[in-house]
Amino acid sequence: MTTVAHQPPQIARANGIDICYEIFGDAKAEPMLLIMGLGAQMVLWDDAFCEQLAARGFRVIRFDNRDIGQSSKLSGGKRLSALELLKLRFLKIPVAAPYKLRDMAEDTIALMDSLRIRSAHLVGASMGGMITQEIAITFPERVRALTSIMSTTGNPKVPPPTRQATAMLMAPPPQTRDEYIARFAQNW
Repeated sequence: MTTVAHQPPQIARANGIDICYEIFGDAKAEPMLLIMGLGAQMVLWDDAFCEQLAARGFRVIRFDNRDIGQSSKLSGGKRLSALELLKLRFLKIPVAAPYKLRDMAEDTIALMDSLRIRSAHLVGASMGGMITQEIAITFPERVRALTSIMSTTGNPKVPPPTRQATAMLMAPPPQTRDEYIARFAQNW
């Protein structure tokens, strides 16, 4: 088995926040950014998966979005319960948020700038897929290819998630390590 270069987690100051990232693969290889979804740390892009991508000729960069993992935690805005979020969604009332997908797209571009990456293959899961779409719309010259996994465009004609999936996604966050492990196993 071929060994793939792997840099330990590092912090980049980008878009006014700290973004924690890791790199797999050769520095001269084509860059590929892996963008995880809501409430999910970069390590959900499994090491072995990142190594396989790197072995196929990519410089794989995975990172924690703002408010997750080792990246900056932001404050501001009212924390809404799952029930409040569901009511707002079904009543089609916009949610006031301290930041938007556009801000998270700008975080990604700023990370690319700090790593001197002009353009990259973007792979996003769930909310990460929405972030990649925002990048493609706003910064098309920065995108070599886009892969959106388990995501949506936001078009209201796209079927919504099932009730079971919505309930899982909107459940209150686990409070203990054991609750976290049980939730992780249930969700994944």
